[in-house]
Parts: sequence; structure tokens; C-alpha cells
Amino acid sequence: MERSRGSWNDCDICEARAPIGGRTTRVPTTSSAWVERGSNLANVTTNAESALANAAQGGNANLLAMPSFNTVEEERAYRKSRLAGALRIFGRMGFGEGVAGHITVRDPEKPDHFWVNPFGLSFRHMRVSDLLLVNHHGEVVVGELPVNRAAFVIHSAIHAARPDVIAAAHAHSVHGKAFSSLGIPLDPITQDACIFYEDHVVISEQGGAVVFDVDAGKELASMFPTGKAAIHQNHGLFTVGSTVEEAAFWFLSMDRSCQAQLLAMAAGTPKHIKHEYAAYTRDQTGHSLAGWFQFQPLWQEICRTDPELFD
Repeated sequence: MERSRGSWNDCDICEARAPIGGRTTRVPTTSSAWVERGSNLANVTTNAESALANAAQGGNANLLAMPSFNTVEEERAYRKSRLAGALRIFGRMGFGEGVAGHITVRDPEKPDHFWVNPFGLSFRHMRVSDLLLVNHHGEVVVGELPVNRAAFVIHSAIHAARPDVIAAAHAHSVHGKAFSSLGIPLDPITQDACIFYEDHVVISEQGGAVVFDVDAGKELASMFPTGKAAIHQNHGLFTVGSTVEEAAFWFLSMDRSCQAQLLAMAAGTPKHIKHEYAAYTRDQTGHSLAGWFQFQPLWQEICRTDPELFD
């Protein structure tokens, strides 16, 4: 397949196995990464493109573009491949713990249905063909294996309560778990932590409980009305996005920010970044397009080393 030299949007394997539509810019206009602050809602598309352009220098800026799709089938294949890849990346990062953890993404044709990893299958072994399609009743519509009930209860509630959320991620990562036990938000003590500045919540309700009850899932979702992430006390992290790539990268970044804050607090009293600097950094690096773009190096790596994920 013809491709321009230096294009990173898909690796050679990905293009050959999972072709997508043309590479015209299509930035989502309703994303959890941009939430209403006060009475002003930023011009999402303009701000995102401008912020990413500020970070790049030289080369073909048109390559910094999210894919567009000619058919629903193309978009579904794209979302499923990224979901399988993100799950493998979670496994590679050590986020797997037994059967805990899940990433979900809405089906592009049936937005009240979502694709999710099966219950009991290793993150590291996930393939596109393994993924389940689950409806809003928790019934498996496509696939043979069962779904993790907690994945359905919590993620279905988030998807129902947040029409802006296309994908959601949760895992029992070590640093996320440890930090969640403190019941505090992330502080703006590093540039990376500013991604989440005034854009995440701490939820204490149901803290530490295994959430199997539908009403309990709805209660949790109601406390996560905006923002890109939630810290569920004594449980761990949840992140959301307008793409699988965004939700997955926010999770990885938040877990590392939790680790950095734990280390800094153990060493002394961390200095906070000034509000205006933290807010500016968030606006430059914490938007949906940035989250999607930051995932690309991880995607390149996993699809070159694990081509069987497309099976």
C-alpha cells in the first residue's frame, strides 16, 4: 500500500491488515477533555489544532490529523483494533491484575452498545476477534465469552450518563490504587500532572467495594459528570475520552502522575505550579487531540511487535 514516508498514523502492518479512510482532520467537537469552566466553552477544534501545531515544528503538519471514515464498518474496525491494542499496552505496562480491568468503546452504529474485553482473558493476549459487543442490558450481542459484571455496571453507567464519552478505561494499576487510598486529587506538581488540573474528580462513595449493583454504578457515574478522569477512593483510576487512544493515554499518564506525586510526597513537600501556568499547560496538552496523538508511539510499537492483535 502506498504511504508517505514518515507517516505515523498507522504502521505498515496496521494499514495492510486494518485499512482506514482518508487522513483528513476530524477533531471531535464533544469531548470530555474539554469541559465547561464557568460560562465559557472553548472553541474545541480551533484550540486543539492550534495547540498541537504549537508543539510541532517543520515537516508536514497535515499528518497531525485524526482519521476520517467512509463507512461505519471502517470506523468499527478502527475502534476495535485500537481497543485490542490498548489492552495489550495495558498488559505490557503491568496494569493487569487477575481478571480486573477493562476498556470500553461505543459502537459507531449503535451508540448504546459498547465493545469490551472478555472476562478472564489476559490483556497481553487480546485480539480483535476476542472483543465482545455488549448492549445496555448487559447482554453479550457479539462474542462467546462472558463480560465482567463490574465492567458492565460501571462503564455502561458512564456511557449512559456521558454522551460525550466514546471510550472509558479502568485497571487496578499499582500507583493508581495506592494514590486512591489517600482520597485526594492530583496536585499540579509536574508538567504532566497539569493535564488533569481542574479536570478530574475524587469519588469516595462505594470506595473499595466491588460494584456489581446497577444503581451503585449509576451513583458513581453521576459523580463523574465532566472531566477526563476520576479517582475512585480505595479502588483506582477511571479515564474517559472521545477515542480509545485518548482514554488509554490519559490512564497511563495519570498512573504515572500518581507515582510522581507519591514519590514527591515521600521525599518532602512538593511545590505547586502556579494556577495560570497549570491551566495553560492543561489547555495545551490536555485536549482530546493531544491525548489521541500521544498514544501514537505506543500504537506504532504494539502493532509492529504484536501483529496477531488484528486476528
